[in-house]
Parts: sequence; C-alpha cells; structure tokens
Amino acid sequence: MDLHLDGKRVLITGATRGIGRATARIFAAEGAHVAITYHSDAAEADATVRELGGPGQAMAVRYALGDPAIIEEAVRTVEDRWGGIDVVVANAQSFVWVDPDRLPPFEHLPMEEWLPLFRENVEGHLRTIRLALAGMRERGWGRVVLLSSVTAVHGNPGSEIYGAAKAALHGFVRGLMWTGGGVLVNAVLPGGTLTESLDRVDPALITRAAEETPSGRLSTPEDVGRLVAFLGSAANGNITGGVIHTAGGR
Repeated sequence: MDLHLDGKRVLITGATRGIGRATARIFAAEGAHVAITYHSDAAEADATVRELGGPGQAMAVRYALGDPAIIEEAVRTVEDRWGGIDVVVANAQSFVWVDPDRLPPFEHLPMEEWLPLFRENVEGHLRTIRLALAGMRERGWGRVVLLSSVTAVHGNPGSEIYGAAKAALHGFVRGLMWTGGGVLVNAVLPGGTLTESLDRVDPALITRAAEETPSGRLSTPEDVGRLVAFLGSAANGNITGGVIHTAGGR
C-alpha cells in the first residue's frame, strides 16, 4: 500500500530508540522528511539522523516534555527549516521505572514526585500539538497520533499516575477529533513491546507475558510503528478519534 507520505513533514517526539525510532525509520522509508527529538543524548540523535538518510531527509531537535520554552523552540525550528509540519507523532514520555513492590501507597507518595509526572505526560503533548495545529488547519491537511498505553485501560501495580496521564490523552483525542479542517487525530495503545527498556526485566516475566497475550507474542517496535505510520498518512482517509490497541489482543 502506498501511504502517500513522500515529502510529508513529520515530527516524532522521543524518537532515538524503541517505538519512536522504529516509527521514524518507517516514515523515512516512505519518503517523508522526519524530525526526531531527543532529551539529552545529542550523539544518539545524530546517529539516528544518519540512519534515516542524513540532513537532507532528517533532523534532530532537543525536546523536553516539562519545558514549554524548549517545546516551542523545537516546533518552530522544524517549521522554519521545512516550512511546516504535516504530521505529529507524540511518542515522548516522562517515565522512570520503579519496582512496584518498593513504591509507597499512592496516599503516601509526595505530591512533588507524582504531580510533575502527570503534568509532563499530558501538558507536554498538548503544547506540542497546539503549536503545530494552526499550520495544519491553514493547509487543510494534518495527522496527529499520540502514543498511549494499555496501562490506561488495564492498569498495573504502581501505575496510578502514568495510567491517569495516558487516559487523559484519550479524552483529548475524543475532543480534538472534532477539530475538522482536514486534521485526523488518533491514539495508539501499545502493551508490552520488545524495546530496549525490557532489558532490565526478568526474561521469565517476558515469556509469561507473551503466553498470556492472545496472539502468543509481544509486539515489536515495528508492529507499533507500522500502525502509527498508517494513521499518520494520507492512506488514512477518515479514521479519527480512535483509541486503538496494538498489543496482540490485550
């Protein structure tokens, strides 16, 4: 299927590894100009840009979900260089894995620890999308895809804040779908995905999770990335407001 992405200008946040990087590869292979963001590792971002085809096809900008000024600078940098943004993939996340057995109950978790996590994972994405929307409306075409998580639906021990933030994005999608102007907006919900972050997880737990998945396996980053690329393309002619699971049936 031709996704009609040739020449489209795509911003993918958090794209130096995992699902974001796999998604960036797919967009680039389809001929899109791809801007990726990184938080602190510029060298890793530069390596990803080279992998995506070099400066003629890709670029990297610094980004931080919790810093409005950096978000605005990142979006403006991409728009100034390429003349606009056609597709936003909101993939970045503010998340620190902690063994749930070592977490205190929510009522004992200090507010200064949980409130920034919630706000960054909601407000950061909304700020980014808001900045790109005006240009999409003016051109009469745009695609927005937000990466959520099945945690927002099924929950996990110690996931109250992260799950709540992701669930908030679902409400945002359901409201923004009425934006019109040729802009389609959807959320994708991965589950356990075979990214670098699973390196710290007991292999026995990964095997068990695969066995408990209807498809019999965990998703790869490419599995998720292909769905994101479709939703973010002209091949997606009229899917909007979707909250779509891509976790092998979970």
